[in-house]
Amino acid sequence: MARVKRGNVARKRRKKILKLAKGFRGSHSKLFRTANQQVMKALRYAYRDRRNRKRDFRRLWIVRINAAARMHGLSYSQLMGQLKKANIDINRKMLAQMAVLDPDGFAQVIEVAGKA
Repeated sequence: MARVKRGNVARKRRKKILKLAKGFRGSHSKLFRTANQQVMKALRYAYRDRRNRKRDFRRLWIVRINAAARMHGLSYSQLMGQLKKANIDINRKMLAQMAVLDPDGFAQVIEVAGKA
């Protein structure tokens, strides 16, 4: 059986991993084996945190809406209940943006929801 020289394929594979490991500290970016482990771990974290980012932002929006609602004498849950009854479909991201950037508009939304 003929001998297989993997020079090109192996080098490409190693270079790909080391390129992904750029910026890691010490041997994590220099030595293939440790770089490979760290890249695999980094990719797992990236996969997990793409999902967590959505949770984190939703949590942040709720905190902001709650703070703004309490300035108007409501809790977050009361506000969301009133908005649902009034058939006002504004998502949490937009409500949070209004609470931060346009407090007058947010107050009007609360007022309309309160009447319904």
